[in-house]
Amino acid sequence: MTTPFYRFVSLNVWGIIPAYWQKQVSKVYSKIYNKAFTRHIIPPYCKLNGLDSSYLKLFQSESGHDGYSSFQDFFTRKYIKPPKIDSPYIWPCEGLLCDSGRIADIPEVNVKGDRRHIRTIFGSFGMEIPDDYYFSNVFLHNNNYHRIHSPVNGTAVASERISGELVLLRPWVYKTDPSLPAIRNERVNVSLKDEKGRPWYLSIVGGPAVGTIVLDRVFKEGARLSIGDEIGMFLLGSTCCMAAPVESKTANGSKVQMGSAY
Repeated sequence: MTTPFYRFVSLNVWGIIPAYWQKQVSKVYSKIYNKAFTRHIIPPYCKLNGLDSSYLKLFQSESGHDGYSSFQDFFTRKYIKPPKIDSPYIWPCEGLLCDSGRIADIPEVNVKGDRRHIRTIFGSFGMEIPDDYYFSNVFLHNNNYHRIHSPVNGTAVASERISGELVLLRPWVYKTDPSLPAIRNERVNVSLKDEKGRPWYLSIVGGPAVGTIVLDRVFKEGARLSIGDEIGMFLLGSTCCMAAPVESKTANGSKVQMGSAY
């Protein structure tokens, strides 16, 4: 599917369907991917997406059993042994860094004729974010690892769930506004404080075929978080946005790994 056609479908077909029906269709997808027969999709899918054995052997199913019971089980795979962390700040997920910049310098986005700032993504936390913070948006393709981890050592502060749409997430179809879906879509926002008392904000954004976004039970107000601790996971489809007090040296368009230096 070419980018112009994908963009047309994203914005002018799927994008105009009411959120209720987007979610109903997505529930059907989610149920299908939980069926046992979908485990047969996994080998050709891995081959098509270049997921070789050296990468796949790092993971196991949620249950810890050999193999995967369904495509959803594969999608929500977890590390057998967490990656080694050698930095005070890390990327919380695996994916493509498709948008970044200083909060004060990011222009507003046109959402169905309404101008909205990137702060909108973070819901009630948005107005708390200082102008000198740095924004990043990591798009998680279907073949990526889909769990979100703490970017720092710190303390859980709060979380909120925002109802929204489930427009398609592919950032390259939105031209100059790669974070447009994060502003429109259903998401779970969390805030935490690092060891210096500085707030960090993450937005876990859903997309089509998302069954739900699940926060880990450890993420409760006041809970101590070690860098790399799991915060939540997606059941199909995803983007993760972050507002941080430090600037990353990673260039837009780069692939990032969970646990790699921010």
